[in-house]
Amino acid sequence: MMHITTLEQHFLAEHRRLGARGNFTSLLTAIGVAAKVITREVRRAGLNAILGTADSQNTHGETQQKLDLLANDLLCRTVIPTGHLCAVASEEMEGLLPIPDDVPRGPYTLAFDPLDGSSNIDYNVSVGTIFSIHRRITPEGPGTEADLLQRGATQVAAGYVVYGSSTMFVYSTGAGVFGFTLDPTIGEFVLSHPNIRTPPRARMYSTNEANRDRWSPGIRDFVDELRSPIRNGGACTSRYVGSLVADFHRNLLAGGIFLYPGDSKNPNGKLRLLYEAAPLAFLVEQAGGRASTGCERILDIQPTHLHQRVPLILGCADDVAEAEQFIRRAETPAAARGPRAPSLSR
Repeated sequence: MMHITTLEQHFLAEHRRLGARGNFTSLLTAIGVAAKVITREVRRAGLNAILGTADSQNTHGETQQKLDLLANDLLCRTVIPTGHLCAVASEEMEGLLPIPDDVPRGPYTLAFDPLDGSSNIDYNVSVGTIFSIHRRITPEGPGTEADLLQRGATQVAAGYVVYGSSTMFVYSTGAGVFGFTLDPTIGEFVLSHPNIRTPPRARMYSTNEANRDRWSPGIRDFVDELRSPIRNGGACTSRYVGSLVADFHRNLLAGGIFLYPGDSKNPNGKLRLLYEAAPLAFLVEQAGGRASTGCERILDIQPTHLHQRVPLILGCADDVAEAEQFIRRAETPAAARGPRAPSLSR
């Protein structure tokens, strides 16, 4: 008889392993419930007239999608009443969301991107939710920005949900990465990908090559290396959806590297540290990969504001290390370079 492990059962096992209180398990379970409701709304978006743009912009000046706002509201209404949070921040909200006075304040913070890739939803492309959980650092009272502005290395849990041909919930509490597929016949997330490990070398790369002319020489040289037929194992293939969760999920499982570097237009990159880069960096490192700005480890960055952007390179460990090597070399004066170091891929 096949053994089935549900998401909640796995949370309880993690609860026992960590010696955590029940509020941690309850918080993760609430995120899973929100993911089920968002799945329903994504599936019925075209029928419920919630496709397209809303008459608003987020704090980054980007036009919001109707489903952005719906997913943001669903998550807030699901997780805040648990009483396990002291502060909540979302990519769609300018500042932190205060916990209402009639709701208990808990020991955790939650930062999330409610619907990553939402501009693709009108075209039936996979989208996702990304989340990050920290322990509060202030002793008591209302949570503050300081509770949210913590290095990614101190996350107690991170994960994402990808809404594709099936819905998958992928998360880590620092002891491996586990993937659960939503079984619509029983309404439960069921363990389908235990202990996910990403390969050491990439088979594919994901980046918006329309930005190539704005890239630094090091990034251009590195992408050329990935495409080189003499690369160890052959040239990487290009696979780019334009939905971060979808690209990351494929690369995590199959072996790939994702790049959204800084460029001449956006020197600090485009992706947000708290809501996208740090949680995915936590996951990829737990799966044996690596995440970097090209110059420093993502998880070591001390955030300075809620919507801080960073360049992001993450995926297979050897390839991210090689990208850093190409960037360092391109930034080193020619006279100081000496002979070119052998490529890690050869």
